[in-house]
Amino acid sequence: MDQGVTFFDTAEIYGPWKNEELVGEALAPFRKSVKIATKFGFKIGPSGERLEGLDSRPAHIKEVADASLQRLKTDVIDLFYQHRVDPDVPIEEVAGAVKELIAAGKVRHFGLSEAGAKTIRRAHAVQPITALQSEYSLFWRRPEQEIIPTLEELGIGFVPFSPLGKGFLTGKIDENTKFDATDFRNVVPRFTPEARKANQVVVDLLTRIAARVNATPVQVALAWLLAQKPWIVPIPGTTKLPRLTENLGGATLVLSPTDLREIVSASDQMKLTGDRYPAHQQKLAGK
Repeated sequence: MDQGVTFFDTAEIYGPWKNEELVGEALAPFRKSVKIATKFGFKIGPSGERLEGLDSRPAHIKEVADASLQRLKTDVIDLFYQHRVDPDVPIEEVAGAVKELIAAGKVRHFGLSEAGAKTIRRAHAVQPITALQSEYSLFWRRPEQEIIPTLEELGIGFVPFSPLGKGFLTGKIDENTKFDATDFRNVVPRFTPEARKANQVVVDLLTRIAARVNATPVQVALAWLLAQKPWIVPIPGTTKLPRLTENLGGATLVLSPTDLREIVSASDQMKLTGDRYPAHQQKLAGK
């Protein structure tokens, strides 16, 4: 807040539940000055020890909304995302449930996460979507093919998660980096040692541009994202205060048209290695 951040992203499964409680406590004194996004769509074990699959049944969505409101210490959720598309529940029913929550004053805006273009259109026809949250960065440019044009046509904002490629674009990770045993990246094909070695080319590009504009690779990566569309709001995460300050520097860095052309031209020539999810999770993305 002191550094100008007013948009905070959480979800019931972060913890589970703990992060919503922390966000609610921390932001209570500033509630009228911030926007809080949270998410529904998973079934969580009774003690929070595991996820038990997807669950976007309308009744469950409403239960999650009430519980999230309590944990966040607020009377309204600014942006309520479906965390992942549930193939067992028609998206029209999901949108209808959120529409009812909006009518009841419990939610202000509806969002989707990792949804495909057809799903976005179907949901938007029932309840206008305010934002889509999906992965997008120089490490993953696939949304440019179909998602971004769809969002532009429908007037939907884009909130890229992992805008720093799950940390890879910081330049602090190479083929020899050892992750903690609990780190999700251990099972991500794009983070095998071989893939990291092959994908170093994108970090080298950012490092080269950063040296020229007196910034860090992180700031160049975020500035590039912000330059793509005025309605793109990336959400970099960090656990360290100096990294937060560095990330925020990306919002004030303005890349020249020459810089932007060079980045895109070089990126277009790169063939990055490895999928961004393990096979069993890949099927949940882009549906």
